[in-house]
Amino acid sequence: MNIIEAALKEYGNQAWPGDETNPDVLKYFHDIGYGYINDDETPWCAAFANWILKQCNIKGTNLLNARSFLKIGTAVSEPKLGDVVILWRISPVGSYGHVGFFVNKIENQIFILGGNEDSSVKIKAFPVSQLLGYRMII
Repeated sequence: MNIIEAALKEYGNQAWPGDETNPDVLKYFHDIGYGYINDDETPWCAAFANWILKQCNIKGTNLLNARSFLKIGTAVSEPKLGDVVILWRISPVGSYGHVGFFVNKIENQIFILGGNEDSSVKIKAFPVSQLLGYRMII
């Protein structure tokens, strides 16, 4: 199974509002070794990306920090479907980020398939100006 196929199988999974927790989101944490996380309010884009890579027998970062993905694979300037996309949040030089898988680039928008896109697994467009890097990992 390839990365996009694996991620599309999870499409639509989402954090549940209120005090309830979606067990499908928790599996992303638990299956990669973060069994102590018991809510779907904890930022989960990196957990989802690592979980997808694990499903595809690809070594991820096994960290919950999106920017940790800048240290795996090979940097590429022209990404292909399924390559990892790392974006900054809040500040380009801060510690916050977002990670997902490349789907397409149209003009100044990068479309990524990832977890915790507005609290769900879906494809979302981000401005190219938020890009930190593309990584080919296979």
